[in-house]
Amino acid sequence: MPGTPVLDTCRDVVTPEGVALRLPAAGPMPRALAWLVDFAIRCAAFFVVSVVVTLLGKAGMGPLAIALFVIFWIYPIAFEALWNGLTPGKRLLGLRVVAGNGAPVGWLAAIARNLLRVVDMLPFGYTIGLLAGFADPWGRRLGDMVAGTLVVHTPRAPAPRAVAPQAAMPPPVPLLPHEQAALIAYAERAPRLSMERQVELAELASPWLGARGPVAIDRLQAIANGLLGR
Repeated sequence: MPGTPVLDTCRDVVTPEGVALRLPAAGPMPRALAWLVDFAIRCAAFFVVSVVVTLLGKAGMGPLAIALFVIFWIYPIAFEALWNGLTPGKRLLGLRVVAGNGAPVGWLAAIARNLLRVVDMLPFGYTIGLLAGFADPWGRRLGDMVAGTLVVHTPRAPAPRAVAPQAAMPPPVPLLPHEQAALIAYAERAPRLSMERQVELAELASPWLGARGPVAIDRLQAIANGLLGR
């Protein structure tokens, strides 16, 4: 059920590899719905465990306390760290937790953001978390600010475009097999890179390509089309 509510904003980042990412930050409503789904799942799991444990009588109090801790504290941490920022509720709502630069969330960040949920819930009804979210440009609660994380809408992966539609042309100089492979790899990856990064990489071939800037990009893509027989 992915969606982009009116209150949602986007955060633009560029990875060290030069890939431009637009992170559509999730607003309070989808996050609250995802939390409610996860809370319902945890309550159902705890109910099942408690029914089983009560059969043990007093001997089951210890296991019940452990189950309570695991279900209500370890559940979100483990899911986010092991399932690429997802929990069942977040997946259902099309949300994901990521690091501030768009990288996958790690164990430390998952632990920090979930432990600080206690502070966000003060004094009642997530008051502090809501106030922090409305004050932050990307709707982060205190736990996300401290952990350096962001809850985003999971974008639909676009169909990869192998090579831009440029007319095929032969390379101006003979290319070795590994050079041909590198050129084709660049052309396939270029649509996912920022324009600045595309130009930076294309201009590495300027000495033999005889072009710079966007023209160099077009020529490399045209040569790649020629190498691929297009």
